[in-house]
Amino acid sequence: MAAKVAPIAAAPAAPAARSKPRKPSFAEKTLADITHNIEQAVFTEENARRPAFLQRFDPRLKLVLVGALLLMAGLAHHVATVALIYAFTLVLAILSRIPLDFYVKRVWLGIPFFAGVVIIPSLFLVGGTPFIRWPVPATPLVITITNQALAGALLFVARVGTSVSLAVLLVITTQWADLLKALTVLGVPEAFVLIVGMAYRYIFLFLRTLDNMLLARQSRTVGATSGSEQRQYVVASIGVLLGKSFQMSNEVYQAMLSRGFNGRVRTFNDYKMTPRDWALGAITLTLAAVALIIDRRLLG
Repeated sequence: MAAKVAPIAAAPAAPAARSKPRKPSFAEKTLADITHNIEQAVFTEENARRPAFLQRFDPRLKLVLVGALLLMAGLAHHVATVALIYAFTLVLAILSRIPLDFYVKRVWLGIPFFAGVVIIPSLFLVGGTPFIRWPVPATPLVITITNQALAGALLFVARVGTSVSLAVLLVITTQWADLLKALTVLGVPEAFVLIVGMAYRYIFLFLRTLDNMLLARQSRTVGATSGSEQRQYVVASIGVLLGKSFQMSNEVYQAMLSRGFNGRVRTFNDYKMTPRDWALGAITLTLAAVALIIDRRLLG
């Protein structure tokens, strides 16, 4: 009788080697940033065209009122006054159908960091009642932060955040061409307004051109590229984009002259103050006066 042969156990399969996630290249990061910026600009223009609250008012009035509130926020001596102005800004944003998550994040995700970097040194230089004391080990040095320093830092961050929120609200609820025309009506030199308007309009065209250049390279690239190759491509792209911008500037200027350009900013909208505009102006200025009274009462 033949002997039974014991089955040979199959060797366990070797685990598949985990491939490290590939880091996006410089071109891919730039492409993503360009696309994000273009989407943000398009989203802003869409909000400015909505038939909502602030979008219906005269751009000149909005510019003056935002300037008055900015001045009030800058002159405030107490956080409560700045908070009142910011609460009024949020109410206007809600009435204007601005998504609060977009509006608040756009301001407060970056403001505390940059404002904090500026204000941090003053925390250790302002005297007053100690709030925190940190003895440095092995040294006679004691790091002290006072209540007055913290209050000043909080007021500074609140001022910056409220001011940026007001500026963002003005830009989101006003079309760019109308905002530029409102600047000229209020006495800003037309040459400055024209340069800003042209730069804003054509920066997105060049962003789209750069977007297409990077996307074309990405679609033709097989495998990983070295850092030197990426740097060479970036340098070449900058040269090409500079040449295109110079050529387009001449073509655009010639096209403007052939269409009767005389240096003035023109839009299709004619501005006319209505009773609704005057009412909003009166309410806003009354709020500014109340905030000023509250601030002076708290100061006294």
